[in-house]
Amino acid sequence: MFDIGFLELLILGVVGLLVLGPERLPRAARTAGLWIGRVKRTVSDMQREINSQLEAEELRRKLDEQQKRLDEGVDRVKRDVEGLAETETRASDDASTAHREPSTGAPSSERADTQPHPVESPPQDADKDATSR
Repeated sequence: MFDIGFLELLILGVVGLLVLGPERLPRAARTAGLWIGRVKRTVSDMQREINSQLEAEELRRKLDEQQKRLDEGVDRVKRDVEGLAETETRASDDASTAHREPSTGAPSSERADTQPHPVESPPQDADKDATSR
């Protein structure tokens, strides 16, 4: 922060010794040290607070980005599901209209192909009938 070397400190010490005298110099040095310590702690606390605020802001931005990505993904999946539901609905509507007789007046032979075939019952064994009598 400050570029104070050993020579500057030595000059300050000599000037302080000449101005304050040997009795008051230790008390003044102690007081100056306490003030310098308080200033350093205050500056360090402010730096720590600024860093934590910057980190919190960065985390908020990352959270917002992730939320946007998540929302986009959910919207995309929602559109896909709705599209599949519409496709299935159309397919079931097409299937139900295929089972109905067309109203276009198609020949009866064509209509018979579109209708389901009746299920035939299996033939009964003649031997079972004869033994049961």
